Amino acid sequence: MKKGTVFIGLALAGSLALTGCTGGSGGSGGSASGGLSGEPATGGTLRVLQNADFSHLDPAQGFDGGVNNFYRLIYRTLTTQGAGEGAEGTEIVPDLATELGTPNEDNTVWTYTLKDDVFFEDGTPITSKDVKFGVERSLDPSISIGSPYAKIVLDIPEGYEGYYLSGPLDSIETPDDRTIVFHLNQPYADFDAVVGQAPFTPFPADADVTTTSIDQQPIASGPYRVTEYQRGSTLVLERNEHWDPETDEVRTAAPDSFEWTFGLDAATIDERMIAGQGEDANAIAGSVAPASIARIQTPEIQSRTVAGLQGCTTYMGLNTTKPGMDNVLVRQAINVAMDKEAVKDATGGSQLADIATTIMPPTVVGREEFDLYGTEDQTGDPEKAKELLAEAGYPDGFEFTLDIRNQPKMQAQAEAVQQSLAKAGITVNFNLIDTSTYYEVIGTLSQQHDAAITGWCPDWPTGATFLPPLFEGSQIFEKGNSNIAQLNDPAINERMAEIRLMTDVDEANAAWGALDEQIMELAPQVPLLYEKTVMVVGDNIAGAFSHAGFSGGIDYVSVGLKSAE
Repeated sequence: MKKGTVFIGLALAGSLALTGCTGGSGGSGGSASGGLSGEPATGGTLRVLQNADFSHLDPAQGFDGGVNNFYRLIYRTLTTQGAGEGAEGTEIVPDLATELGTPNEDNTVWTYTLKDDVFFEDGTPITSKDVKFGVERSLDPSISIGSPYAKIVLDIPEGYEGYYLSGPLDSIETPDDRTIVFHLNQPYADFDAVVGQAPFTPFPADADVTTTSIDQQPIASGPYRVTEYQRGSTLVLERNEHWDPETDEVRTAAPDSFEWTFGLDAATIDERMIAGQGEDANAIAGSVAPASIARIQTPEIQSRTVAGLQGCTTYMGLNTTKPGMDNVLVRQAINVAMDKEAVKDATGGSQLADIATTIMPPTVVGREEFDLYGTEDQTGDPEKAKELLAEAGYPDGFEFTLDIRNQPKMQAQAEAVQQSLAKAGITVNFNLIDTSTYYEVIGTLSQQHDAAITGWCPDWPTGATFLPPLFEGSQIFEKGNSNIAQLNDPAINERMAEIRLMTDVDEANAAWGALDEQIMELAPQVPLLYEKTVMVVGDNIAGAFSHAGFSGGIDYVSVGLKSAE
């Protein structure tokens, strides 16, 4: 691919989707594009009401749309996503780097130059050595549970276990304080997007940074620093006086401070946001609960509603290494038996979700439309499922354990799954996991059960960031594992390797789209929904829109207050 603009999201076309890249277009709200327009004033405190705490403050460990959105307030990387609705917000742009990277002829060596006048929160200049150290520490197996791309594409010797255990990584060179050179193990045309991932956050190479210290007390390179944190309760950010807006074309950073309140149940959050009284006029929150949809249809509430696609796929991953689940006929039976219409209704109906039939959502380039296990009205076919189970050797039915989040909407989805599969003689038992630790638990092989309801969003909108993390055998890790199906199919692995070597981007995108259907023939998951997000904000909020790169959430670096008084 030629050097230039890289996009990680798409302007939405038609229907909407779930947890990762969402576009602002197509939503209802304060503007035609689904956002609340108006430049935020400088100053004031913006409040965020949230059910669960962030997974990790350490960028080596967090890896979901919500926490990645938060990271941009306190951290910077060589590149980042833009700020804006639709494609404007999903363009990869320089951040700490002066420009996008310079690759060699075969895209295996990439060079970046850091800007002048970029500093940590204590005023220490950020150098190339700090970027190198940030990557090296992220490869420590005890914390390497976040974005996997550094592990996948960097030229890392076998047995390397991060800076603390193995020392410096020779494949990252720092010839001077402003230049950093990455050597890859394969051609990778999208490396500009990789260095925008959270594990590429710099930290002082000569400071007392340990494997656990950043999770407890981050070292800011962005416009804000953490001044108070009580896990599960509150998080306060105040301005980082050493952040220079002249070096940052992405972050508006209008509020003087941010204050999160965690541990609120969904009904309480919706009640407070709909009422919008007192300090809640200065607040934002996540998507409303299904039960509140009918209450936000008045003109006054619609005028402060932001909506958009989450840009992801909600799915039930099937662990292909577990007894029974290792039989493709059993997995196909589960797909056939699934009443997706019931799952959609449990999620809040058509205003909050569309039914999924493919692994990749409609926002991904090259995605093909197909439905291998479609049933009439998408309500499932119990009798066909029973036939498949009998053929697999389970004439009396099948039983498995499903990991789910301890959160009302997710439990409602799980109950719909349980009830629909019961009609086919499939018994589903629940294993409830706390929301804040859910991804970490299901991503740990020793703790994962037979299946899990989760979601996946593209880090940029191609199959390269969707199918390999979920289904490539080489990407099965003891911890931080996203291939929860634990699929390790030689033909699938070989095809992924072939696609990566394609230099024609259009050809590669089409190949990923075709591979989606090839994988679904093995039925390692049940695509359930392409979810949407609908958020009510306070009356004093400005610059709020659904960002396509962060699960459709409101872009933290752009939002602020109409009046800072």
